[in-house]
Amino acid sequence: MLVSLGGFPPRIMAIGRLDEKSEGLLLLTTDGSTSERIRSKHIEKEYYVQVSGFITDAAMAALESGVDIALEGKIYRTMQCTVHRIDEPTHLGPPPRFRDERHGPTSWISVTLIEGKYRQVRKMTAAVGYATVRLIRIRIGDILLGDMKAGDMKEIDNL
Repeated sequence: MLVSLGGFPPRIMAIGRLDEKSEGLLLLTTDGSTSERIRSKHIEKEYYVQVSGFITDAAMAALESGVDIALEGKIYRTMQCTVHRIDEPTHLGPPPRFRDERHGPTSWISVTLIEGKYRQVRKMTAAVGYATVRLIRIRIGDILLGDMKAGDMKEIDNL
């Protein structure tokens, strides 16, 4: 007998993952083929990333062209992606952890990629010398986080 938990249908699964320190858009489905299609290398995923320090143009160019990261004990070269500076996204609410000017300056970038390896964005920024302070997934394909807050849910028919 299948039982629904928390109002979700039986056999619900997350499409992709967010690690415990990340925030943002998470899609749920009961359709394995939809999950596989969205996780494929054909659907863009966009993240807003706050990094320690003032990120340089050279570091952003390196991220765009691909960097080497450790993945399952091997070196993996990330695919090309799109990176650009953004203003602090104040519409997404306060960070879950307190940080002030004593911790040093930070900068914000948008990273759009078509792959999603384990902790990839954090490893990519570290590879170019910038620790990720905050990571928020704001888009998967055409689906936007928009003004949704933590814990908000909405049903989407057209995945």
